[in-house]
Amino acid sequence: MRQFSNKYMLLYALGLAAVVALLLTAVATGLKSRQQANVRNEQMQQLLATIGVKAERDGVESVYRQYFTDELDVATEGEAPLKLYLYEKDGSRGYVIPTVGNGLWGKVYANVALADDFNTIVGITFSHDSETPGLGAEITSEAFCSQFIGKKILDDAGRVVSVAVMKHADAANPHQVDAISGGTMTSNGVSAMLADELQRYQEYINAQRKEADNEQ
Repeated sequence: MRQFSNKYMLLYALGLAAVVALLLTAVATGLKSRQQANVRNEQMQQLLATIGVKAERDGVESVYRQYFTDELDVATEGEAPLKLYLYEKDGSRGYVIPTVGNGLWGKVYANVALADDFNTIVGITFSHDSETPGLGAEITSEAFCSQFIGKKILDDAGRVVSVAVMKHADAANPHQVDAISGGTMTSNGVSAMLADELQRYQEYINAQRKEADNEQ
């Protein structure tokens, strides 16, 4: 049987490792682009759902372009730019604000669709990483989300006060919705997320509402 030197074996192993590394890099690169496309498609589906439009993943981009007219990076002082999505539906225009916060076990997310007054909620969708099925995970249910429609994020002075998720909410209060039964920590996390994230848009909302008033 042929004997190979240690040097030969070392070079062979290094060469094999290099080939495997190149193959893995090529596969990872291909998968990364596919994963990014899947993430983008899911994002477009969620944004469409926020304004009441359902779309299959295949062809979602064409549907998205029918309703969403622009994606803005809103400049803020001392903070990273804030994302804002502009849409038009049934002759009306509005804005979707994406938010992220902490639930009980992981991140929770919401897309908040506002009318062109930057105040009235016309739709909202939630998602999460790992909330408890049947409890905190119920933030994604239609029953929970529908409570937000018609609620207001601004008080009479134009300050962002958001919408609180709380037990025994007053249905007549424009800033309250009922919490998830058995999901207190997730509900609290949603409240904090909406309050903190929407507050970041205060300066931009003030400017847009002032501009609208001047045009009237």
